[in-house]
Amino acid sequence: MPLREIIYASDSRLRQKAKRVKQFGPALEALADDMLETMHEAYGIGLAAPQIGLLQRLFVAELPEDENDPQSGKPFVLVNPEVIKFASKEVEGEEGCLSIPTWYGMVWRPEWIVVKAQDVNGKPIKVRAEGLLARVFLHEMDHLDGVLFVDRVESPDKLWQVTPEELQARQKQGAQVAEGAVPEMEVA
Repeated sequence: MPLREIIYASDSRLRQKAKRVKQFGPALEALADDMLETMHEAYGIGLAAPQIGLLQRLFVAELPEDENDPQSGKPFVLVNPEVIKFASKEVEGEEGCLSIPTWYGMVWRPEWIVVKAQDVNGKPIKVRAEGLLARVFLHEMDHLDGVLFVDRVESPDKLWQVTPEELQARQKQGAQVAEGAVPEMEVA
């Protein structure tokens, strides 16, 4: 599976609305596999097709394995996703983005959502996502509409940049969590 190049915030494709996927099957499955591999290699937990320069309504996600979270450690591939239900209560949480490395911010999101989508073969699926997984799904769905997490940060004091060394430490921690090791700092 070839790795895909992740594009950065300065690329105008990240500000465009992605088009619905109409072609399903082996080629889409191969693309999803490439995206999962690319996401893992970059120590990410979500990746939308626009982040690799493809304006298609598709994203992948996978939370690091956590015995206390039944939604962790499972790869998700959602094609043409739509939120059909969401919690009225929102929670604020830290977000970062593979397309905006070194920047993090606090963003409000519903604490749970229900998403209807299709799999790579076009079969309808429905997923209820809670907590971090709901946040990841909503973050990636924003990418499908040309929205970046920094657009949702309420004030400048809730947006910060880390040094390249801090970013590397965060990535190392993500790799340790994925391998089942105890992290030295809190997972973002």
